Amino acid sequence: MNVNLYDFELPEELIAQTPLLDRTASRLLTLNKETGEVTHHHFPHIIDVLEPGDTLILNDTRVLPARLFGTKEDTGAKAEVLLLKNVEGDQWEALVKPGKKLRAGSVIVFSDELKAVINEVGEMGARTLTFEYNGIFQEILDRLGEMPLPPYIKETLDDRERYQTVYAKHEGSAAAPTAGLHFTDELLDQIRDKGVNIGFITLHVGLGTFRPMSVDVVEDHVMHEEYYSLSQETAELINQTKERGNKVFAVGTTSCRTLETVGSKFEDGMLQESSGWTSIFIYPGYSFKVIDGMLTNFHLPKSTLVMLVSALAGREHIMHAYEEAIKEKYRFFSFGDAMLIY
Repeated sequence: MNVNLYDFELPEELIAQTPLLDRTASRLLTLNKETGEVTHHHFPHIIDVLEPGDTLILNDTRVLPARLFGTKEDTGAKAEVLLLKNVEGDQWEALVKPGKKLRAGSVIVFSDELKAVINEVGEMGARTLTFEYNGIFQEILDRLGEMPLPPYIKETLDDRERYQTVYAKHEGSAAAPTAGLHFTDELLDQIRDKGVNIGFITLHVGLGTFRPMSVDVVEDHVMHEEYYSLSQETAELINQTKERGNKVFAVGTTSCRTLETVGSKFEDGMLQESSGWTSIFIYPGYSFKVIDGMLTNFHLPKSTLVMLVSALAGREHIMHAYEEAIKEKYRFFSFGDAMLIY
């Protein structure tokens, strides 16, 4: 399948540069995956689409202040490190700039209390490095690190929490699960009051989720591994929802990928507690095992995320919905508006 099937023209002015002051002020496009019908609303309308007994599954990962700035110990040249995942102990996988000059053996100094030694160069240009520090690593990272905002966002955030969901709990992500940024505690309470269940999974988002396709054929793309965890409580909530004949909605592509990874492990359809690493790549032709619908933002042309939503709703329906979103000037990407596929 050719990657160019998922290309479209996106006006630059529609790329959201800053978060809206009110999380729920986002717009919501709803897409019926069976008929292709598109309707336009404000985000709180999501309550009207969800039915009592349905279940929303949210990713409760928390974003690390994962971007660090330092200098090469031997030359004093500037260096940047973006933490992707904790391998074990003080070893981390990371992206670095400038990549050509930061080879195995290079030492990067961030402060008097923190430096890192590059151990090896891995896949996709990633580095494995070991930190050396005086004190408690997490406290040092909180002080020195910056939020890893996407490169198209030029401004720094005055409030770090604006790049966290209100239910963020387990720290470990290199990027926010952005579909969840639209919710407030008050809106979640209103959803519960309607009789809609809310459950949580954890997937620590790595940059592999957002990497642009570097191949011409969809099937040749390889996803980066990300850690996930699904509790027995959430597994039972999903099983009960299915048994009642209600719908399971994933909030974000990360929740979707977690649920489908776990679903593929249990052939009888009854989920159980599960954790591990996933590199699942969902594109048209995939048969969904767990989710019935999904809340998601609007994504980059030719991205794996556009392919994932196309697998759920069909390429023609998604491309039509995106045409409508562009015509109606919806905000795209991390701080943009939302689409509910049901």
